[in-house]
Amino acid sequence: MAQERVSMPSGMGGLVRYFDEYKSKIKFKPGHVIVLSLVVVVIMLFLYSYGNRLLGIR
Repeated sequence: MAQERVSMPSGMGGLVRYFDEYKSKIKFKPGHVIVLSLVVVVIMLFLYSYGNRLLGIR
């Protein structure tokens, strides 16, 4: 029974490698992403604390 094995051709197996086809022109360093997220958090905290007074909402 060991002699009846089927040999398949080698290949990609239907997988597509998308990263070879497209490269983004916009690149961010990890430090920039961290700083941007910290700025957003600070703005959100500021608006949560003082937004009602700034916008005149009671």
